[in-house]
Amino acid sequence: MPIADHTPGTVSRMHDGTVIKDHTFTVPLDHAAPDGETLKVFAREFRAAEDDDKPWLLYLQGGPGGKGSRPARVSGWMAEALKHYRVLMLDQRGTGLSTPITWQSLSQRGAPGAQAQYLRNFRAPNIVADAEAIRIALGSEPWVTLGQSFGGFCTLTYLSFAPEGLAGSMITGGLPPLQGPADQVYQATYQRMRHRNREYFRRFPMDQEILASIYRRVRRGDVYLLDGSLLTVGRVQALGMYLGGNTRIDTLHYIFEEAFIPGTSDLSDTFLEAVYHQVSRATNPLYLVLHESIYAQPGAQPTDWAAQRVLADYPDFNPKKSDTPYLTGEMCFDWYTELDPVLQPMARATEMIAEYSKWGPLYDVDQLGRNTVPVAALVYTDDVFVERNLSMASAEQVANLQVWESDQWHHDGISEAGAEIFRGLHSMLGAD
Repeated sequence: MPIADHTPGTVSRMHDGTVIKDHTFTVPLDHAAPDGETLKVFAREFRAAEDDDKPWLLYLQGGPGGKGSRPARVSGWMAEALKHYRVLMLDQRGTGLSTPITWQSLSQRGAPGAQAQYLRNFRAPNIVADAEAIRIALGSEPWVTLGQSFGGFCTLTYLSFAPEGLAGSMITGGLPPLQGPADQVYQATYQRMRHRNREYFRRFPMDQEILASIYRRVRRGDVYLLDGSLLTVGRVQALGMYLGGNTRIDTLHYIFEEAFIPGTSDLSDTFLEAVYHQVSRATNPLYLVLHESIYAQPGAQPTDWAAQRVLADYPDFNPKKSDTPYLTGEMCFDWYTELDPVLQPMARATEMIAEYSKWGPLYDVDQLGRNTVPVAALVYTDDVFVERNLSMASAEQVANLQVWESDQWHHDGISEAGAEIFRGLHSMLGAD
């Protein structure tokens, strides 16, 4: 049974009267070695007024490397959730107010080998063990979870190894492949991204020429982001993250509109800041360091920068093969650690994670096949980050899971229509 020491924190209220309470838990670094090193995991409780007798709902954030949301006001899915639950917003290990992973903290671990060994403890199995230890420490009955994106990946890990802790689970845009190499993910998502790029440039045809002009300027090799790091074509392509949303594509258009200083061929600070916001890992280094390891399965070959290797099959995304390559999305490349000042001190440890092949299991497919916990999963038909066909194949392997497929939203649907989505998924659990 996973263990956690619980330290309740301060209680305060949001402007709208919502009560928030801080919680800190001490958990093992490796739950398989409970007497070893420990770390802190932070979570924040939200509840309506003094209503402290409702059951718990645990929110599992996207990522990897994403801290729990910090809402300035309660709205969307959380407003709906608080009608039924107390919500626990988890800062997954290594993020936010939990014991952090930064280049400064990682350097204290010593040589890159020791750093990589430490980082291997920050995948979904230990995140789930933290969550189950926290549930027990809070004295909660089996609780309901809501997992967005990578939070859905963690949900399937939870269903695999600690289903006794779950009364029901909701997933949005987060049904991962249960078997196979990381390569299959990128073979699929490059195709989805190609379609999404074409859709975008049909809507904003003038932006394709603007992008071509940006690339031409950047290829001169003398453009730098506001942190002093070199701007490359690959870093510009990272603006494709905006293609993962419904209204976010309009934001991308506004970025292109202001790309150049008027009357010049020089890129504006507004544009450079927008690129920096997408490519810098200053606030979430784990996103890059552990990104492909979230697909790493026992017995498989090392992930070894799968998105970069698969790129060879997609010359229309390759800056070496195309003058105007398409925008990418969540793909991670080894040049991130060469260019990002925050990641440079972590470069060798990151490479060792990419080279590692002795990963433990992320899922128990047999257990999922006999699952009795009700699960409701929203799959986005055109999701460019979590591929629909792979998600549907996984859904077939999980007993007691209902799928709601929709082409109405993209990957960030929960931020666009959170209340509607929560009501739909909650109803599928039979909880209303």
